[in-house]
Amino acid sequence: MKPLVSVSVVTYNHKNYIAQCLDGILMQKTSFPFEIILGEDASNDGTRAICKAYAEKFPDKIRLFLRSRKDVIKINGNPTGRFNMLENIKAVKGKYIALCEGDDYWSDPLKLQKQVDFLEANTDYGICFHKISVFNQNKRMLEQDVITRSVPETTTITELAKGNYIHTPSVMLRNDFKIPHWFKKSPLGDWTLYMIAIQDRKIKKLEDVMAVYRQQDNGVWSGKSRKKRMLMTLKSFTLVYENVGLDTVAHENLKREIKQLKAAFKKSYGFKFNLKDKLKKIIYPSYRSIKSLIKSSKD
Repeated sequence: MKPLVSVSVVTYNHKNYIAQCLDGILMQKTSFPFEIILGEDASNDGTRAICKAYAEKFPDKIRLFLRSRKDVIKINGNPTGRFNMLENIKAVKGKYIALCEGDDYWSDPLKLQKQVDFLEANTDYGICFHKISVFNQNKRMLEQDVITRSVPETTTITELAKGNYIHTPSVMLRNDFKIPHWFKKSPLGDWTLYMIAIQDRKIKKLEDVMAVYRQQDNGVWSGKSRKKRMLMTLKSFTLVYENVGLDTVAHENLKREIKQLKAAFKKSYGFKFNLKDKLKKIIYPSYRSIKSLIKSSKD
């Protein structure tokens, strides 16, 4: 039977966490079939063996894909999990896609059912997400989420254009979008994916806390310095600004965010964006367009 939901799990060196991640998905109580697309990115810490064991134990639920490090996509010279993510999305069969990275986990067995029920009843919504808890890995304790921007229960791309407020393990998307070729260049894979997928539909936030985001010093995002996070955000915002068809308000919101990020970065680090070609290439996919953007923002 074709699954209604495909859960994409990307994992790399998550030996201590992947079992909890998979258990949180497998415990879901649903009135519909769902599948787990498990992409293992050639870990060197024993994660692959755990994934194989789960796939063998739950062959009706888990489709395991063993990736190779030779296929890793580098962004700004750094290896990423983008190839793994892209291949997982290509493999999904469901009407809906849910995401959970290998070091996060779900805490509510009715999570999928609640999100599907809402999206099935509200076709004008393209994304459904929910509140999360934060597990502070250093303190080894659950904390209230104070790192996420607060938004109304219903938003649109105009609000999302101001920046991300959707945690990866909380999201469910309609599987009716196409991934453009430039997506692999964007450092912020999750936010960029949402901007591509949402189109002209609405976004729903459920108040239930149904997943846990693991915050740790070596995380893909939390492990980066403020400087690197700002550069990653600038590049992703610029890619979306250049390539995604935005309405007027979203267009202006994103342009304003880019301008403010540029000013904040210059104030903190004294960096002038028009100095070195090498830095232009690192930060922007198209320097001419961002130069035009900055000029127009002054007019």
